Amino acid sequence: MSEALLRIEGVSKKYGPNTVLNDVSFEIGKGEVVGLLGDNGAGKSTLVKIMSGVVDSTVGDFFWDGQKIDKMNRNVTERLGVETIFQDSALVPQMTITRNIFMGREVTNRFGFMKMKEMDAVAADVLDSVVTIEGIKSPKQLVSSLSGGQAQAVAIARAVHFKRSLLILDEPTSALAVRATEALLGYLTQLKGEGVSSVLVTHNLHHAFQVCDRHIVMNHGKKIMDARREDTSVEELTAAVVEGAVGLARFRQGTF
Repeated sequence: MSEALLRIEGVSKKYGPNTVLNDVSFEIGKGEVVGLLGDNGAGKSTLVKIMSGVVDSTVGDFFWDGQKIDKMNRNVTERLGVETIFQDSALVPQMTITRNIFMGREVTNRFGFMKMKEMDAVAADVLDSVVTIEGIKSPKQLVSSLSGGQAQAVAIARAVHFKRSLLILDEPTSALAVRATEALLGYLTQLKGEGVSSVLVTHNLHHAFQVCDRHIVMNHGKKIMDARREDTSVEELTAAVVEGAVGLARFRQGTF
């Protein structure tokens, strides 16, 4: 097991009387790709938002590189180098691709003016080298002119450009074509070689099994499985996702 970059212990989240996460604990190793799996309503997206610092947990402890974090908020996670691609890409349609990629982190000269040529060049390079999305002619295009898959590619480009320690991807391939999906999965493997950790949230278990070192399965807000790739199979993951703990038990008994 690689040394833990992020460890969460006993994390729960309640919205009024509803418990959406219940006593979840796991860790993400340095340079490790972790698959976060589960059916709709399993609590994956809420967990992503908590790890990203945009939603508070009700209870739970967080440790980064062995040091306890008093408050897991966006200021802290940004300082630590956590970048997230959310299901809703959070882009501004009326702005260009470049402006969306660099929003809040614009490159400026000493007078405060933006270096648009430099940012356009970086945006074009990231779009070509990481997501290889077709149909984007220029980083100066407005996001409103893009298809759903192209807009998702811009959100991915933004996250991977600023990644430093941990990249969290919440259903990143849902709107991507096959070629762009394969390019992104290959990029996660490349990041691992650079020492960057990743969390991949996906419904596609074959994609997860292709690139993830370890798989965590959520069901109704609880973690029901945490296994390394060599210790499980796509069939076992399917049983856990489809039927939860019951399906996992049935699979291990040979009755799934």
